[in-house]
Amino acid sequence: MAMTGVLRPGHAQVRVLDLEESVHFYRDVLGLVETGRDATGRVYFKCWDERDHSSYVIRQADSAGLDFFGWRVLDKATLDRLDADLQAYGIKTERIPAGEMLETGERVRFTLPSGHVMELYAEKTKVGNGIPLVNPAPWSKARDHGIAPIRLDHALLYGPNVAEVQKIFTEVLGFYLVERVLTPDGNGNAAIWLSCGQKVHDVAFAEYPEPGKLHHCSFLMESWDQVLRAGDIMSMNTVPVDIGPTRHGVTRGCTIYAWDPSGNRFETFFGGHLPYPDYETMTWTFDNFGQGLDYPQRKLHETFLTVVS
Repeated sequence: MAMTGVLRPGHAQVRVLDLEESVHFYRDVLGLVETGRDATGRVYFKCWDERDHSSYVIRQADSAGLDFFGWRVLDKATLDRLDADLQAYGIKTERIPAGEMLETGERVRFTLPSGHVMELYAEKTKVGNGIPLVNPAPWSKARDHGIAPIRLDHALLYGPNVAEVQKIFTEVLGFYLVERVLTPDGNGNAAIWLSCGQKVHDVAFAEYPEPGKLHHCSFLMESWDQVLRAGDIMSMNTVPVDIGPTRHGVTRGCTIYAWDPSGNRFETFFGGHLPYPDYETMTWTFDNFGQGLDYPQRKLHETFLTVVS
């Protein structure tokens, strides 16, 4: 499938309450690779198999949550086109100069009706994954450190106006709707899962009264065994677990949800079906959302609906 427009999730910037405690958690427990610190105090990380400089950035603040979520686009011409398309749709955009984030080019920033700040960018320094491009090994030594996910996979975001958010992603940014959960009355979508490629989702949104809330950032694991190993490491380090290990009905992914030391939920995720843009959207009724969330237990966990940062 040809990849144009928005290519993939690029980065998330997340607020934490204690910077050094969070650095220890993300570097030594989750097993991300620290790639830099800037003059503002932000700390940059990447997953071991990612080739760009960074995908996960943390900064100290008085409250946890998400500052913004960034998307890698094909090239500078695509960045300019999508900026114009967003403005034509009626969305105000802002240009963030190259270098404001370490090793990152110019970004186009805008705010969704859900209150979430999004960014598009075309350039980020490639630092590699520790494996040569000629005759590569299957993994680098960084894979043996902590949980060690292979990439930042997606985010689930909570906020209002999900119907309008869906229009922006599908009509302007080129995403398509893979799955949805209906509202209790069946007349709207309570949650949506959107993809810009052949992944089961690159971002999801759920209707919620407060704007701009982070439900979780998700990190991709290589196998179900690696998800289970992640659970062992969480327990060894007394990481508070929310849900799992289990399997979703929605997406068919295998999962553990847990919290970082600041109360930001994260997910270790594996699997999911592989849709194409011409596939019909799969629909879950709200009365069966428990099975969609936790397929074995058929349980709609209260924390999943109410705990956000």
